[in-house]
Amino acid sequence: MPPLHTFQELGMAKEPQTPLDDELARQEQEAEVTEQAAEERLVEGELEGLIEDDAALEDGVGNPEADMLAAQVEELEQSLAEAKDQALRAAAEAQNVRRRAEQEAEKARKFALEKFVKELLPVVDSLEKALESMEDGASDVHREGVSMTLKMQLGVLNKFGVESVEPQGEPFDPQVHEAMAMVPNPELEPNTVMDVMQKGYLLNGRLVRPAMVVVSQKAN
Repeated sequence: MPPLHTFQELGMAKEPQTPLDDELARQEQEAEVTEQAAEERLVEGELEGLIEDDAALEDGVGNPEADMLAAQVEELEQSLAEAKDQALRAAAEAQNVRRRAEQEAEKARKFALEKFVKELLPVVDSLEKALESMEDGASDVHREGVSMTLKMQLGVLNKFGVESVEPQGEPFDPQVHEAMAMVPNPELEPNTVMDVMQKGYLLNGRLVRPAMVVVSQKAN
């Protein structure tokens, strides 16, 4: 009698393949071959791209025309920078020249009357001395006329920037004072203006005539 087989052994027996199973296996094998071929082409394409990039870099580095163009660009940039620098220097110089011209014009305007003022100051001195030397017997009309003339004269001078220097009691300043004598005086500090013999005058801050003064010195 042949041996008996269990149900499980019968179920585990290999089932015969059908035509459908053969077709699925063939398609899976073709898909694997196609995928492998695609990967190989992708790798080859990347390698070719790298090779072309390297060739392009080598061509750019060793291209004499590209080097010449780069040198020309650098030279033009340097020329442009120099031109800008020269333009800035020229503009600054023009501004300085214009400023100096304005200062000179302003100075000429301020001191154009200097010679005229110098010629006019003796007239003012004469009027002041005349007013001081008038005796008590002089008429009031005469005195008033001289006083008004002197006042008008000083007013005109002041209008054009002329001011007097009267340093009575002030320290001696050699910039605006001229010492005519030095007198010992124990009541005053040394180098103090004791007396003004002739007033000085300034024109817009510039000395036209120094004040003639007597200066004190230390008593022995």
